[in-house]
Amino acid sequence: MGKKRVMLPVEEVDMSAVEYEPQLITAPHLTGFTLKLLIRIFEAPLIGSLVLYFLKKQNKFDEMLRNIVIPEQPLFEPEFPPQDPESGVIVVEEDGKPEVRDESALKCLLPYDPASFLTCDLTGSFRYWKIRDYAHAYRSRFATPSMVAEHIISAIEEFSIKKPPTPLLISFDAEDVRKQAAASTERFEEGNPLSILDGIFMAIKDDIDCYPHPSRGATTWLHEIRSVKKDAVCVSRLRRCGVILIGKANMHELGMGTTGNNPNYGTTRNPHAPERYTGGSSSGPAALVASGLCSAALGTDGGGSIRIPSSLCGVVGLKTTFGRTDRTGSLCNSGTVAIIGPIASTVEDVMLVYAAILGSSPADRISLKPSPPCLPNLSSYESSIALGSLRLGKYTEWFNDVQSTDISDKCDDVLSLLSKTHRCKIIEIVIPELHEMRTSHLVSIGSEALCKLNPYCGDGNGMKLTYETRGNLVLFGSFTATDYYAAQCLRRRAMYYHLEIFKKVDIIVTPTTGMTAPIIPPSALKFGESDTQVTGYLMRFIVAANLLGLPAISVPVGYDKQGLPIGLQLIGRPWGEASILRLASAIEELCATSKKRPASFYDILKGCSWNRSARENHPIRPYPKVLGEFNRWGRWVVV
Repeated sequence: MGKKRVMLPVEEVDMSAVEYEPQLITAPHLTGFTLKLLIRIFEAPLIGSLVLYFLKKQNKFDEMLRNIVIPEQPLFEPEFPPQDPESGVIVVEEDGKPEVRDESALKCLLPYDPASFLTCDLTGSFRYWKIRDYAHAYRSRFATPSMVAEHIISAIEEFSIKKPPTPLLISFDAEDVRKQAAASTERFEEGNPLSILDGIFMAIKDDIDCYPHPSRGATTWLHEIRSVKKDAVCVSRLRRCGVILIGKANMHELGMGTTGNNPNYGTTRNPHAPERYTGGSSSGPAALVASGLCSAALGTDGGGSIRIPSSLCGVVGLKTTFGRTDRTGSLCNSGTVAIIGPIASTVEDVMLVYAAILGSSPADRISLKPSPPCLPNLSSYESSIALGSLRLGKYTEWFNDVQSTDISDKCDDVLSLLSKTHRCKIIEIVIPELHEMRTSHLVSIGSEALCKLNPYCGDGNGMKLTYETRGNLVLFGSFTATDYYAAQCLRRRAMYYHLEIFKKVDIIVTPTTGMTAPIIPPSALKFGESDTQVTGYLMRFIVAANLLGLPAISVPVGYDKQGLPIGLQLIGRPWGEASILRLASAIEELCATSKKRPASFYDILKGCSWNRSARENHPIRPYPKVLGEFNRWGRWVVV
């Protein structure tokens, strides 16, 4: 029995005496045969328990959970006090139709310049095609959804034969994509597009139901005992807007990893460097967006699974406040840390998708009492005032705890630009007990995942999982009820510290990850990999948003010396999505000229717009006059 530790009540902690302790994780890096051997040792009844006990002791697990007196009561789910309303926003109706919310989101955006569509590749710097570019192409008869579908299908087929293999989708049906695209094309020809998202192509992570595709969670067997009978709530909202769903995107098996490694279906490659990981667990969604094949995708985030791959792939990923989106119809529909959120190439596209999918479940509305959902009105004068008044909290020692100073330096440069250009104020903060917060998150997400999976893992199914996942489940199974209870007491302490910080600042800023995309060891492709040092770097700044349910966004800000993307993370107050989206948009504008074309990129829309043979194969009939015209904001108005 170790020495007992007594924690002070949170109100008595002297913040000025808090010292930052770098995160040190003691565990071997394993791939191939050595990984298989260790996992089999873990699973052995007696010796496995001894090895786990030693590793947990080395990482001071008992010191933080068992030999400790915590005066606070447990917090089993994020709870937030009432929040002050955000300024410069438009409130949207979460009970309303998703297509109507998208119209509200459209009004929040800066005016669209149709001329930029034709001059996009002449500006000298790379930029992704945005949702409004596709909308303009369809309405101006440069392309149809059916034409775009053929280019996407060809590109996906090309990906399937690439060497090394680059698996982006686990489930894909070309004829279903053509059918959806034909219906969208017909709506445009009749002058009845459903919304700005009509004809926009999106992928869905493999742990979110998208009928008729199975939801495997990137396993080889889960779909055999868990059938999909309808769309998840978020997916059904996208369908109502006319989104074309191309299939189920690859992921780290059951979301239990940060790299995107998947021996079952192949490991998704980073579009910026195919020898490197995308990050996980939403590896396929981020890679599809970064490679230009989709305007956006849906991912899930229980431990950075949207923000990590978004950062490593150079795109935008939004983790909403816990309960802001309905998780019904996903593998993460229970538990207290995970959400469904969008990944897109730009902040405005994230806003458009977020507006379509937002809306709490009935149960979450009762327990969480969410504030009305808002979007930043980027085209208003009040939004500019709100941007300039933002106070940004920076914990410098934590901010600088990265593998390469390229990351902290680049993120610091962006903060300096924000201060100089928009007069945002940078305020130094301190966050106590970061180690305890990480441990609380590990026990919470691990215990909840194991509870969810136990009913499915009988009859030998658990042994069909990858070795990394099996090792994680053994670790999670070693957590006790007292561990879980203590973790929830630590969660309440972390919540107190963050809510106190938010009395002084509006947004907490950090790098998204502590390293850029790691190299894929060849020995990891067949049996997987366990590298706790890499996991520690990738999750260094991630945990608070999941454990405490706070909104957070990763926005690309540049590249390291190897040309790998770097992301800046913005963590907001509870229900404060509008504020972090507003700041992310300003950051995106400041960093626009530095954007680089990924090594693996498909210019889908240009191929449609200027490809004569494609236009002949998919002739575009003139639209009826009733369709309307673009107003000065670049929006289509029926006349």
